[in-house]
Amino acid sequence: MFFFLIILVALALGYGALMLWYSLGWNKLRSYAPESKAPGHTTVTVIIPARNEADNIPPLLEALEQQTYDASLLQIIIIDDFSTDNTADVIRNTKMPNVRLLQLSEYLNKQERLNSFKKKAIEIAISEATGELIVTTDADCVMGPKWIETLVNYYEHHNPKFIAAPVSFYKEHNLFKRLQSLDFMTMQGITGAVAQLTSGTMCNGANLAYEKQAFLEVGGFKGIDNIASGDDMLLMYKIYSAYPDKVKYLKCEDAVVQTLAVDTLSDFMNQRIRWSSKADKYEDKRLTWMLALVYLFNLGLLVMGCMVIFMPVWRPWFFILLLFKITLELYFLLPVARFFNKTELLVWFIPGQLFHIPYIVIAGWLGKFGSYQWKGRKVN
Repeated sequence: MFFFLIILVALALGYGALMLWYSLGWNKLRSYAPESKAPGHTTVTVIIPARNEADNIPPLLEALEQQTYDASLLQIIIIDDFSTDNTADVIRNTKMPNVRLLQLSEYLNKQERLNSFKKKAIEIAISEATGELIVTTDADCVMGPKWIETLVNYYEHHNPKFIAAPVSFYKEHNLFKRLQSLDFMTMQGITGAVAQLTSGTMCNGANLAYEKQAFLEVGGFKGIDNIASGDDMLLMYKIYSAYPDKVKYLKCEDAVVQTLAVDTLSDFMNQRIRWSSKADKYEDKRLTWMLALVYLFNLGLLVMGCMVIFMPVWRPWFFILLLFKITLELYFLLPVARFFNKTELLVWFIPGQLFHIPYIVIAGWLGKFGSYQWKGRKVN
């Protein structure tokens, strides 16, 4: 037990250094204010893969219709991924002239099996895109009216090849969704931090922008198209490898995209297993080692928490290490929560550890060795 404690303390120190590094990155990241009121001139294509999203498409289309960016420069492509509801009909019935419906069934046989239908959908949509700047979001998202305008302003003044932008949960009507929101907000903070520290290898596909030419130059999803997830982070790393100084995080409230938390624990675990399944696929082994450190520290805490039930003598050490973890994470998360206007969720942070630590361990394990269901499909 003493040897185990030494290892766990070493992991805690490494984890502490990592969290302080993240805090440094986020605090150095300045909020962006548009640098010019002149209208943008970049042509933009917004790409939205959709599968069984009939209920979510109307608010998304309403948000896109309210964009302040010049509609003549804006193309919206929604690609229906073999939906079994009336997603396609909802899109067809929109009166927005710049919305185009593509259907994956016109490009793939229904019996064809892919490990990533989403990457294929985005790839097809990009081949039909007229925009110089590709922007991706998800069908269950909404955004403010200055979303595209802000992305374009940042793009035209800073010339990045790839922009990761903030994503936040909304409609957190119960404790389960609030805990998801806290966890997701932490990941968003880390995304901004590592981008600021020029180690841009985290992002979320619900709010990305990248040059179409850069996508083509790095070969698109070639080489990562057999991986179920990673249409965001793995593509980001490909572009980061080609243009290490041209991958940026846009910290701006007008650029925030809001998305929905999942409703059930089963859906949550499938989502997180899907995200963790690409953990060993990164060519940048710095990220792999960081993820391993986070996983092993949480695993050690979970094991120790179970052991102290039968070995009370070790309880002080367990609570010291747990308090160490909570203090560092709150130190990092507080300014992130301020940016997202979600400081009220922090009251759930400490009790949320009972949820957070086990899910990290289980999802990390199953992401490597298990399978999951997503959008009605089983993925290995």
